[in-house]
Amino acid sequence: MTAGTGQAGWDWAMGVYFGKLRGGVALGTLVLALAASSAEAQQQRRQQQAAANTQPNAGDAPVVLDQINVQGEGVPGGALLNGPTTTRVTRQELDREQVQNLTDLANRVEAGITFNRQNNSLNIRGLDGARVLTTIDGIRQPFLIDTRINRGAQNAFDFDSLSTLDLLRGGSGASTLGSGALGGALAVRTLDPEDLLRNGRSYGALAKTGYDSTDRAWFGSAAAAARMGNTSVLLQGGFRDGHEIDNKGNLKTIGATRTAPNPGDFNQYSFLGKIYQEVGEHRFGLTGEFFKRADRTQIRNNTVSLTGNFRPGSYESGEDVERNRVSLSYDYKLPGAFIDEAHATLYWQRLKRNDITNAWRYTSIIGPYARNNQNEENSYGFNGYLLKNFQTGMASHRLMLGTELRMSSLEQYSAGVDNCPARPASGVFTGALTTCNNLHTNQADQPKVDGKLVGLYAHDEIGLIDNRLRITPGVRFDWYEEVPQNTPAYFAGGSRPTSLPPSSSDSGWSPRIRLEYDILKNAPWVKDVTVFAQWAKTFRAPTADELYGRFGGPATYLRTGNPNLRPEIGNGIDVGMRFGDKQLGGSITYFHTNYRNFIDTYQIQAAGVGGLYQQGGITGYRNINRAEIQGVEINGQYAFAPNWLVRGSFAYTRGQNKDDDSFLNSIPPVQGIVAVAYGTDRWGAEVSAKMAGKRDDVSTTATTPPTTGFKAPGYALFNASAWWRPAPEIADLEFQIGVYNIFDRKYWDAVNVPLSRPQARDYYSEPGRTVKATMKYQF
Repeated sequence: MTAGTGQAGWDWAMGVYFGKLRGGVALGTLVLALAASSAEAQQQRRQQQAAANTQPNAGDAPVVLDQINVQGEGVPGGALLNGPTTTRVTRQELDREQVQNLTDLANRVEAGITFNRQNNSLNIRGLDGARVLTTIDGIRQPFLIDTRINRGAQNAFDFDSLSTLDLLRGGSGASTLGSGALGGALAVRTLDPEDLLRNGRSYGALAKTGYDSTDRAWFGSAAAAARMGNTSVLLQGGFRDGHEIDNKGNLKTIGATRTAPNPGDFNQYSFLGKIYQEVGEHRFGLTGEFFKRADRTQIRNNTVSLTGNFRPGSYESGEDVERNRVSLSYDYKLPGAFIDEAHATLYWQRLKRNDITNAWRYTSIIGPYARNNQNEENSYGFNGYLLKNFQTGMASHRLMLGTELRMSSLEQYSAGVDNCPARPASGVFTGALTTCNNLHTNQADQPKVDGKLVGLYAHDEIGLIDNRLRITPGVRFDWYEEVPQNTPAYFAGGSRPTSLPPSSSDSGWSPRIRLEYDILKNAPWVKDVTVFAQWAKTFRAPTADELYGRFGGPATYLRTGNPNLRPEIGNGIDVGMRFGDKQLGGSITYFHTNYRNFIDTYQIQAAGVGGLYQQGGITGYRNINRAEIQGVEINGQYAFAPNWLVRGSFAYTRGQNKDDDSFLNSIPPVQGIVAVAYGTDRWGAEVSAKMAGKRDDVSTTATTPPTTGFKAPGYALFNASAWWRPAPEIADLEFQIGVYNIFDRKYWDAVNVPLSRPQARDYYSEPGRTVKATMKYQF
């Protein structure tokens, strides 16, 4: 039996089981939907027949097309995101643009952002990883990485379970959201019963299925909601099964010349349940959420060769991501009372990522080779804030007070199997077993880390001159502590640590002041015109890996954390103007941010200079003094005729390390999106283009070996989509199809190309022409 056979059998059995589970989730919800559909359809027909003589033809009726909303109010947590650099995408907009992941969002809706698949994080204003904060229903998501794998799990949610998606650009959100929002924040909120209970009905359901050729994936989701008196419930489930993401490479050779992607498979499934109880003006809620995705890839690139140690067919890698959450919520809203509005969440969350390898070694240390590198964080927390409106003389006030309390426990462990014997007392293998010096397993590469976070914030929006002038001072204070714990697995590591590193603790203030002035109110064409300026200071605490990671061993190399790292600090301004409404509106923003204490990797000791780590030297983390990012963002929309809409988005970003005047490799090229859409109640269509300039401003890292940012040519992608509701008078059934990158253009997303590129250039290209088809039914 070769390595991985047992694992393959287990994966197959679990695949069958979870396939049944996913089917059960979807089928169960669909049964709820269809059981009530007959009665609902009859009710609709009676109502529509009574109104038939007064309703115009649905196919000719003017409609307002889905548009992106500037700022983020209207839902619990929206006040924390409200501002001139925040845009909101609703459930309707996500469906209309067929957005089911962050790459879709970047290519079709929001210029200037990129989903970096290399580290599984969103890039906003040239920053990604731990420098962009992600929250789900207000709960922060950790950037879970370690010394072996630099991939987080911030996309551990199902897009079909979302109600809204808020994108906050820049560091102004740190004054309410806290650490991690240097580049910006992605805040998603899951469906509530009210999203399905339409037109005063006491029940509702939504089901969707489709196919996406980008990764040859079939997907589906179903949700049902009901209201019984003062109690409302929601159940939602979804799945997605597919394969590797395609590219424009066509060489399916083995090794470094390969340009086609490695063949792979994945399955993803999720479940969401909510129950709310209203007591007067108070609403109490209980939410349970589960998400899991499992990827398996058959390696065919430079890692394997036909005659080498690792060979095709005997090397499989994988990644499992699982997130679980249980939360209690409280919402209150009664304008004019002692407190106008209050929201609170008490939660437990677990995020777990496993990086898996199953292989067979053929030439050295012959035999099975398996690794399961696990990172798991359990967190408990409380988020809450309240709002109060009041008047003092000629000034109006909108006061917000809030807090975030969080405790976490992070544990990493790498289990494995190989044919290396127990490590000798000297810690160094010799002779035929020398290779075992590089095979570190059954150990922890960092100590268990217990963390604490306390955040307090206050903001007051002061309105003057009949609220045309608004001044909003605010500040957030954060204190954090990371404390390493003594575990045998850490001291069993190949790097042979002899003591625990010290704890890391610091605090920071994140002040913000915003000025807004309405220079025009209810003017012709543009309606309202507001100019704004804001200054904000933000910070980002080091991750546990940056503080305490320790991977390597004597006679090889060492990658080590730095417990003395300082938090990253940002000082930034946004200046701009926003105008209009859904008919004609948009905004333009110039931003400039200076950063201090940027955390960067560097070569502490070069390879081959003696000492314990001659093979690769020592690599670690340090704070660099200064970095700078600036740019311009523009978005707008114009409903220039009944049923017609044109929209656009543009972003230009430039960033430099001011210590050595080198460019930041995380900065995307200039980008723009333009779309023209037509829609009625019965059908609609959209054509769009995503354009990007070339990127030549890259730098070379001072590591062993050195790496260089990818120089990407410019590109223009053209897309088209259409949707059709065959009988809106009877049932809300909709079919939609989209063709993306119509002309099959070969292009590279510069931010998504790794710094180290052992494969041929086309291996890192993006998908060519793709097709996505969906069917949705809602009542």
